[in-house]
Amino acid sequence: MDVKPSPSDRWAPAPSLAWGFLLLAAVCEIGWAVTLPLTNGFTRLVPSVIAVGLMIAAFLPLMVAIRTLAIGTAYAVWTGLGAVGITVIGMVWMEEPVNLFRMLSILAIIVGVVGLKMMQGRTVAS
Repeated sequence: MDVKPSPSDRWAPAPSLAWGFLLLAAVCEIGWAVTLPLTNGFTRLVPSVIAVGLMIAAFLPLMVAIRTLAIGTAYAVWTGLGAVGITVIGMVWMEEPVNLFRMLSILAIIVGVVGLKMMQGRTVAS
């Protein structure tokens, strides 16, 4: 179910814009996950500042999105897109293994994200 923002909540975006904020939050989450190994345990200043900045940047659009979208849906989509994104980047650029099970697992997450997006705001008859 969609969160019904109060009329005085001027920061609650329209649903389509809320999904855009959620996508931006997921991209920032992928970004900090990519930069995290470059920090060498937060001992390198520039990669550490970038990683922490992207961590913060990942939460800001998420906070805006949940003013309109249900928190359970928003959080599941945010983490799902982040997981898929970093897994694909790891397989393509970081020499992580590519196998059928990983690909099917990524597909399952994508199907779940799409399903949550399609069902946002709808009720299912029991």
